[in-house]
Amino acid sequence: MPRPGPNEVLIRIAASGVNYLDIQYRTGRQKGPAPPFVLGSEAAGTIEEAGTGVTDVAAGDRVAYAMILGTYAQYAVVPAARVVRVPASIELETAAAAMLQGMTAHYLTHSVYPLGAGDTVLVHAAAGGVGSLIVQAARLRGARVIATVGSEAKAAIAHAAGASDVIVYTRQDFEAEARRLTNGRGVDVVYDAVGRDTFDKSLGSLRPRGYLALFGFASGAVPPFDPALLGIKGSLFLTRPGLNQYIATREELATRAEAVFGWLASGQLTLRIDRVLPLDEAADAHRALEGRQTMGKILLRVN
Repeated sequence: MPRPGPNEVLIRIAASGVNYLDIQYRTGRQKGPAPPFVLGSEAAGTIEEAGTGVTDVAAGDRVAYAMILGTYAQYAVVPAARVVRVPASIELETAAAAMLQGMTAHYLTHSVYPLGAGDTVLVHAAAGGVGSLIVQAARLRGARVIATVGSEAKAAIAHAAGASDVIVYTRQDFEAEARRLTNGRGVDVVYDAVGRDTFDKSLGSLRPRGYLALFGFASGAVPPFDPALLGIKGSLFLTRPGLNQYIATREELATRAEAVFGWLASGQLTLRIDRVLPLDEAADAHRALEGRQTMGKILLRVN
């Protein structure tokens, strides 16, 4: 049993979210501590014990956190400054499902490229856990959403999340369709967590001076390329954002988490839970996610 040190809390984890980030750590594509180490970067639970110096939260509080390794576990010690209280109206499993991907949707649509009415966005993997949340967050900002998915069943999910147009990339060229749907102009921003398989066509889908936010590599790393390509295609902007840099301060973390919880409480944001598995079936969760067999969030029920 771990024990909290100064300014730390011991959390009895109720549920852990499963994310592509976990797969990247497991496969070594994301640098982590020397193995063996505990996977998982998103969880919700109850504080069992608070260390010295902790004043904002206390034992018994229901809390959630993200971007700290070690959530595939019954207990974890976490810096108190990195946890947020879960409102009474929200279940812990819901909070665990919303933290990493919900705040990702928030920073992408509010900070990386602050969307507004009149903007058109292209969202890849729009039926997945984070993709469907990005679609909904973009709609809350007043943007038009064009989504890409891999099947007709997933197209229905993307439409239900708020996408005005859905491209089934297994039978349609999404770059050509994005151009057609914008009368040749291109979209203002592409939110791309796929990586290698979509990168070139994502750039080709953008308007001049458009933004490609490459925030994941589900299909693998993007090969090296000449930055002159960005100029050739229209003075494009490319960013590789990460959630850690967008919750770098306590204030920013609290603002994003409170916004996500507020959306959930008001019904403006809907989570789609694909499946909830016991902790000892974490390997099956990874297989499902890697095999693109999911339509929504996977959770591990811990306690």
